[in-house]
Amino acid sequence: MHAAPLSSPRLQRLLRVLKDGKPHTTKDIARRAHLLAISAAVAELRQHGAKIICERKKVGDDWRFFYTMLEAPKNA
Repeated sequence: MHAAPLSSPRLQRLLRVLKDGKPHTTKDIARRAHLLAISAAVAELRQHGAKIICERKKVGDDWRFFYTMLEAPKNA
């Protein structure tokens, strides 16, 4: 995979959302970071050394994916 540089506005928007270390749904990330290909952008951040987990949780009758950044990339 060829990851965009960390200076990429797209990755910077995603980092701003995830930097709080709290779980965020894909819908929340899409809305706040103006980003659609969330799993791809997360994979790019992982290439830069970020530790991000993805968990599938049941919320009411629906299943949702939550992303949580445990460690930011070193140069972020």
